[in-house]
Amino acid sequence: MIAFVFVLILLHSTPSMALRTHVFFMGYPKAAITSGIIEDDFHNKVDREKFSELNAKAYTLTKPPIEKATSGVLRNYLVRKIGFLHFAEFLGEA
Repeated sequence: MIAFVFVLILLHSTPSMALRTHVFFMGYPKAAITSGIIEDDFHNKVDREKFSELNAKAYTLTKPPIEKATSGVLRNYLVRKIGFLHFAEFLGEA
């Protein structure tokens, strides 16, 4: 049990680790490991107030995975900070 809690904390301790963990569990382990992560300046400026309320920032993968079903590019993600942990979710292209 302690090991599980330690791994959970480790995988969600930074925005980049949370994002890599999310992409990995979405089924794209290669992209999770090899892609670079940069802050998404466009979304962070446009949605500044909304993201501030959510305690979140947008990030972009430099080598995003391609969704198999729709051939969509899974590039942009929102990472929320809750307490001292970070959690990622897909933001979309728009």
